[in-house]
Amino acid sequence: MNIIIVGCGKVGQTLAERLSREEGHNITVVDTKSSIIRELTGALDVIGVEGSGASLETLLEAGVKDADILIAVTNSDEVNLLTCFIANKSGDCGTIARVRKPEYGRELILFKEDLGLAMIINPEQAAAAEIARVLRFPSAIQIDTFAKGRVEILKFRVSDDSILSGLSLAELRPKLGCNVLVCGVERGDEVFIPGGDFVIRSGDRLSFVSEIKSGTAFFKKIGIKTNKVRNAIIVGGSNTAFYLAKLLIQSGISVKIIEKDTARCEFLCQKLPKAVIVNGDGSDSSVLLEEGIESTESFVALTNIDEENILISLYARSRTKGKIITKINRIAFDDVINGLDLDTTICPKNITAENIVKFVRAKNNSIGSNIETMHMILGDKAEALEFRIREKTPLVGVPLEKLRLKDNTLIACINRGGTIINPCGKDTMEVGDTVIVVTAKIGFKDIRDILL
Repeated sequence: MNIIIVGCGKVGQTLAERLSREEGHNITVVDTKSSIIRELTGALDVIGVEGSGASLETLLEAGVKDADILIAVTNSDEVNLLTCFIANKSGDCGTIARVRKPEYGRELILFKEDLGLAMIINPEQAAAAEIARVLRFPSAIQIDTFAKGRVEILKFRVSDDSILSGLSLAELRPKLGCNVLVCGVERGDEVFIPGGDFVIRSGDRLSFVSEIKSGTAFFKKIGIKTNKVRNAIIVGGSNTAFYLAKLLIQSGISVKIIEKDTARCEFLCQKLPKAVIVNGDGSDSSVLLEEGIESTESFVALTNIDEENILISLYARSRTKGKIITKINRIAFDDVINGLDLDTTICPKNITAENIVKFVRAKNNSIGSNIETMHMILGDKAEALEFRIREKTPLVGVPLEKLRLKDNTLIACINRGGTIINPCGKDTMEVGDTVIVVTAKIGFKDIRDILL
């Protein structure tokens, strides 16, 4: 497809790389800064256009009349909305706008069609929702949902004294009696889509597929607490913190936000009357101690500086046994970050890119099936995709054991009318099913892509 990306900041660059290099689309990038355009066109097989996306002349030069999708992800909500409006009026392409300001949320839902928007993405709101999911199940490092919330993929770290250490995957179900399927393992820098003979070691980061009740039962069997947190300290009063606080308060969790900007504190006090707002420096250990870091059940670092978030999270880890979540925007040193044992890290730009790539694939997929849900897992080295089978294909009705799947590809779950099936060799996929596939082969667009 022909795709125009307007705005080449962190999100725009991530999208350009994924959609051109991994997805194979024709990409044109637009930005007002010539240096960024030169950098991107030199590094990627993309076309660059210097100028404002809110200019019809610029969009015409970028090929808006022949574009299938335009994605506006500049730092200005207003520019993004205007760009999409102009593109919709001058071309026949789907438009996606990044909109970050909380005050625009309700209005955009009302005027989405009038503005010609196919999709609105708010990175901070999406990041807050992911953090809230993890705090509901604090033992997990990452939680991704499928089958309209019925199925989850949960990731956790195997402790040194875990009963899982030394067990093969084939031994898990008979030994523990839990209906879960391990679909991926991270061991150091290596990633595995494991078979039954794979042996678990302490330090492994295991991802497993299960229904919610089965996941809870599994954690209890291996001695991991599953109760949601009762309170949270958030450092940084950003929009992400605002959205997160609203979600946590709605679920009955007490929230304290530490923010050093006085004006921002006043705003948060007005908008979040049930939260405790502290005007202070969250990077100051004395402030954190005074505000109860040692007794908190969860700690979330949401400042705008990655290094600050990392440092205060490491300090928090030395002071509390609570759940710790760290926001990181730049992941150039992800190997180093993984080695710091930060518990859970959240990257808003990756969440945004993931949602947009899902939309692009859904628009581009074939007739036989479509992508319902997509998540990057295993340190972004694999994908978990939920396909809906819409019509009979060569895969339908064939026992799974007779299908020749691509390497590092696993059929992890079948949802048949709300009945969740942990598949074995005799099971089949049928029309109307949704099927969860885990694969290290990035870029599947149709269920048939899983076959050799």
